Amino acid sequence: MGQPESREHRASEESGLPPGQRLQRGWPVTHYGPVPKFKPDRWEFRVFGATADGEKHCWGHEEFSALPFTSVVADLHCVTKFSMIGAEWGGVLARTVLEFAPPAPEVTHVMVWAEYGFSSNLRLADFASDRTLFATHKDGELLTAEHGFPLRLVVPHLYAWKGPKWVRGVEYMTADRRGFWEERGYHNIGDPWREQRYSYQEKPGEGPEL
Repeated sequence: MGQPESREHRASEESGLPPGQRLQRGWPVTHYGPVPKFKPDRWEFRVFGATADGEKHCWGHEEFSALPFTSVVADLHCVTKFSMIGAEWGGVLARTVLEFAPPAPEVTHVMVWAEYGFSSNLRLADFASDRTLFATHKDGELLTAEHGFPLRLVVPHLYAWKGPKWVRGVEYMTADRRGFWEERGYHNIGDPWREQRYSYQEKPGEGPEL
């Protein structure tokens, strides 16, 4: 016989929230370090690493803003246990970036880089999801600086730390390696439905090979 479900797990299923999460009204500001100052004339989005053509691809702010705009309605689940439901995110799909700057065939993971050297690693399949978005807007309005303006990554099916604020580029990788929070004890994958919060929970194959 299986183990009985916990009251918390049953409640999360009934509410549509991942295990251990609570519904959040409003959008708390959570980040480590200062809010960077946006300088549009110096801002650049880069795609580098194992690109298909071996070249680095760059967009200035106006050029990136001119890429096809898409809206995605999706939840945001923070590892601190709050969930924001049904937000409308607007921006550029990660798939669009993959189309304009294709990865080499052997690419398996990406590292998303943000201001101050912050980074988050993702499996290529997670990055290429049709709901993964480089967001510039939420609910029809530009993001505030505190929430990641001019660009933050939203990966709805993973915990929110996997989508950094103040994104500046993407590195294509042929092997996995941990990003900023993953090096500091957070789970390498970060699936909220499996409650993958911390690295000690990782099973074989869920982290980079040593």
